[in-house]
Amino acid sequence: MSEPDLNLLLTLDALLTEGSVAGAARRLRLSPSAMSRSLARLRETTGDPLLVRAGRGLVPSPRALELRERIGPLVQQAQAALRPAAALKLDRLEREFTLRTREGFVENFGAALLERISSEAPGVRLRFVPKPDKDSTPLRDGSVDLETGVIGSTTGPELRALPLFRDRFVAVVREGHALSRGRLTAQRYAAGRHVVVSRRGTSSGPVDQALAALGLARDIVVTVAGFSEALALARGSDLVATVPERHTGHLRDGLLSLKLPLALDAFPVSLLWHPRMDGDAAHRWLRGCVRDVFALSA
Repeated sequence: MSEPDLNLLLTLDALLTEGSVAGAARRLRLSPSAMSRSLARLRETTGDPLLVRAGRGLVPSPRALELRERIGPLVQQAQAALRPAAALKLDRLEREFTLRTREGFVENFGAALLERISSEAPGVRLRFVPKPDKDSTPLRDGSVDLETGVIGSTTGPELRALPLFRDRFVAVVREGHALSRGRLTAQRYAAGRHVVVSRRGTSSGPVDQALAALGLARDIVVTVAGFSEALALARGSDLVATVPERHTGHLRDGLLSLKLPLALDAFPVSLLWHPRMDGDAAHRWLRGCVRDVFALSA
């Protein structure tokens, strides 16, 4: 059985509303002959005469009266679905957004973001979830709305990205640590006892590659999964933690941060989302809020 032509719904709605072929033709800006042909198709499709001659006019059949109650709302819903989205009214927006971030985002930027959102859209709620890896599946399946991070080889190629800031690695030690005295050289830095942050349990990264180019290697005592753990160990021992400077701002309170004596470029941190959310006005507004918060904190 062939699928019905859904365009006939508009024609049927016009015929049932106007009660005449000529009136329906004017409503849809068609010729009377074209409307007559459409009526013939409707009769064939429904197996009912729908409109029956009565004197000079047409009267609806019982089936037509039944359909009139159903077709009108269907057409209105379809027309509403195809109109451009209504203008975003932030004061009436009720929605929860999920953001996936690494440690330091909430501690350093969360309060400013919440203040901005609450002032513009008090009905919006945020949910922050940890980022244990760079898998793009949560953005693809919609379980996460936005994500912050460094674009890498495992980042979904279709994802949209908005640069937020550039960060750099710093060496972090406790007050009174031996590395805090005198000039920090690559040799002195490498000779320290280190705690390394690695989500995958590996201990090699840009810092180790830069040291290797100088014929040096760190003495890695312990590997942890997060910045907070690394900084806690540096705070309570002579270990050296190497972490992103801006992303760990408040996490480093009470500790000394030293510029690395290595040729390392700053790296961009971006806001990531799936392209299906490009046209969502509320999502676009939230992206702007995150961007502005980072711009103000620069």
